[in-house]
Amino acid sequence: MLRYFFNKLAYAFLTLFGVITVVFLLFNVLPGDPARMMLDQNENSEQLAIIKKKYGFDQPLSIQYVYYLNDLSPVSLHGTNPQEYTFYTPEKYGGYLLGEINNKHIVLKKPYLRESFQKNGKKVSDIIANTLPSTAFLAVFAITIAIVIGLIFGIFSALYKDTLFDRLTAFVSTIGMSIPSFFSAILFAWIFGFVLHEYTHLNMTGSLYEVDDFGEGVHLQLKNSILPAFVLGIRPLGVVIQLMRNSLLEVLNQDYIRTAQAKGLSVYKIVTRHALKNALNPVVTALSGWFASLLAGAVFVEFIFGWNGLGKEVVDALNNLDLPVIMGAVLVIATTFVLITILVDIIYAYLDPRIKLK
Repeated sequence: MLRYFFNKLAYAFLTLFGVITVVFLLFNVLPGDPARMMLDQNENSEQLAIIKKKYGFDQPLSIQYVYYLNDLSPVSLHGTNPQEYTFYTPEKYGGYLLGEINNKHIVLKKPYLRESFQKNGKKVSDIIANTLPSTAFLAVFAITIAIVIGLIFGIFSALYKDTLFDRLTAFVSTIGMSIPSFFSAILFAWIFGFVLHEYTHLNMTGSLYEVDDFGEGVHLQLKNSILPAFVLGIRPLGVVIQLMRNSLLEVLNQDYIRTAQAKGLSVYKIVTRHALKNALNPVVTALSGWFASLLAGAVFVEFIFGWNGLGKEVVDALNNLDLPVIMGAVLVIATTFVLITILVDIIYAYLDPRIKLK
């Protein structure tokens, strides 16, 4: 198992390195000068030169790429010249000085995602730290809805195969998988937040925390998460239902299940003690990708519901061409995706020991 874990860790490192390279190249070949974006309409030649020097934009693209890798690396090298981009200051990088080699400071730090172009130089890591918890809460809520409802309906669809219940469940789950999130978000917001507001008491827009009407404090508003979480969970819900049904049907046709039936075990014991664990393997694998996808898919849902999370922050950054925020958000989502994949692979190997042998 330990060797399996380190193999997955090496795969994750190579994947993240590829993502970092693609993200850097993608956003640095776009037309436009980042320094001009930062200054907007207040630019002049002197200010432009200062900004380019400060952020390393005056260097060739290859050197800027090395700077970017150095910023993201937990152990990084920093110059001793205050005029250099890589000059170490605790306010900028944080972390700890480990020593010095060839006139370069060795620093142990958190990955530095640079500073926003539009928010008075606020650190991207601080922006993400303020918005990611709300998005993570929404994603966890959505995936919980998908798991609980999906497993229940998937199991009953398999046990009552080809009945009206099975066909109706298959029809509804297919529609759920087919509807785009932005369309279902608009539809649910209008129906349950506007038309049926008198009965549901749900709002069309709102965040996890809101300031009261008198501006006296911030209050937790869990009800605002119901509609966006359900909208986010519709597509994975349909996937879980179909996967659970098909996987359980396949397992129920295995020889050891027939043996358990011949011994007189009840359907409940056969499903819970023997069939369910093996049937969960494809469901667990699918959920790993879906959970990370929910972080990315929350962009449209958060924007429509006015949910102050990472997705809405990315939309605002795109509108303002705030490249560091966009790049930082993409890297955080990619890292989350890779980490979840590793965790699920380990769980998968635990559920099915044949994976480790392969």
